[in-house]
Amino acid sequence: MKLAVSGKGGVGKTTFSALLIRTLNAQGKHVLAIDADPDANLAAALGIPDAQSITPIAEMKELIFERTEAQSGSIGGFFKLNPKVDDLPDALSAKIDNIKLMRLGGVKKGGSGCICPESTLLRALMTHIVLARDEVVVMDMEAGIEHLGRSTASAVDRLIVVVEPGRRSIDTAAHIRKLASEIGLKNIVVVGNKIRSAKDEEYLKKHLHGFELLGFIPYDDALIEADLDGVSPFDVNSTAKANVDSMIPKLCPTVA
Repeated sequence: MKLAVSGKGGVGKTTFSALLIRTLNAQGKHVLAIDADPDANLAAALGIPDAQSITPIAEMKELIFERTEAQSGSIGGFFKLNPKVDDLPDALSAKIDNIKLMRLGGVKKGGSGCICPESTLLRALMTHIVLARDEVVVMDMEAGIEHLGRSTASAVDRLIVVVEPGRRSIDTAAHIRKLASEIGLKNIVVVGNKIRSAKDEEYLKKHLHGFELLGFIPYDDALIEADLDGVSPFDVNSTAKANVDSMIPKLCPTVA
């Protein structure tokens, strides 16, 4: 099962990803967790010790040079377009229980379509992760889903868009759906987060026309406090865990 999670900043995307990954781990599944959002910290949300010390792949200059034969930050010139990456998930992952985590990091570029050693290595790595790995993969994406390409999109079982009751969040969901359709990623579901009442649920149902709703997660002060305290949302007393657990059979029955 290969799952990508996206959504507007601040909607609770990384919190949901952490709950999903920890729930799968509790069910005995081996999970490869990919932090593909440079503005998030999935490692901390999973409860991995010293999360801030994990170096993103995009910042590993020696590795980038070794695998692409070009200096990080260079644009143009000659470098390997198919670098070796199959050993990286096992060699560079932080681990907790049955979870392996990789931080991809961001590629600093002056415009879209950058052809540079960092982006080439990350795309090759993502292709390997989605097409060749045999464990459950959960990718915490940025709203642009730019780490995914046409070669990998068709192998993603679900793109999960996390939304909260609000116009901007809904607009972002529509934008993500458009980007996904352009690369052939069609299996899109929505999770409503920070739900305060039945009115919030009805609001999302009304304005998310054409989306499949996977379920809802209530607004919970315990989750907010967990984030402030640097504690995994899975390790606090919250009904969100049961809600996420009930979503897994709908995402992919074969892992239920």
